[in-house]
Amino acid sequence: MQAMILAAGRGKRMMPLTKNTPKPLLKVGGKTLIERAIINIKAAGISDIIINTAYLGEQIKQHLGNGNRLGVRIQYSIEKTSLETAGGIIKALPLLGNEPFIVVNSDVLFDLDLSTIRLPENSLAHLILVDNPAYKTNGDFSLNGKQIIPAKKPNYTFSGIGIYHPYFFKLAPQNEQKIALISLFQIAIKQHKLTGEYCQFEWQDIGTPERLELANKLVTN
Repeated sequence: MQAMILAAGRGKRMMPLTKNTPKPLLKVGGKTLIERAIINIKAAGISDIIINTAYLGEQIKQHLGNGNRLGVRIQYSIEKTSLETAGGIIKALPLLGNEPFIVVNSDVLFDLDLSTIRLPENSLAHLILVDNPAYKTNGDFSLNGKQIIPAKKPNYTFSGIGIYHPYFFKLAPQNEQKIALISLFQIAIKQHKLTGEYCQFEWQDIGTPERLELANKLVTN
């Protein structure tokens, strides 16, 4: 299995910290966010990683190189400007092969064992869901068993971790390059092809300077 780390965003909410530094290279506990993601992926027995880059992406490439220092093999999918989450994955599909692959946001901290994630039969994408954090009480999704369903008051928040079949991205309109995952999720929900599971694990979305500061207070290694 391969994994992809989404690292092309501009990190607008993290300004001014991201004025000259891409968000994936911000540090928590002395390690960059993207290195922490790589460590978790490697711990799951996955050594082939694709990283998409756009904003200040050359810094990410210079910092990580081919991944040898971290014991993995890294390939890069370089975007001139960010193609959004789904668009970035679609551009990288030639590097990802024909089997399901894991995708992780570069700005989440987590201790979930990624080797436990499986794509259920007849599902095109399977999302890991967590409790709604205090700053996002409206949530993203609800579940009926493993089926993700629409709900007026969603119970759970998408963790930024999921497993996808390449066919999932055929749901994207062919004339659109910049497209967000949420657009494809909504199509897949209608087709009953989007599944998920609620998991309890240590998880933080490092989306603002305040959350980065909090993470540095909480993380000890």
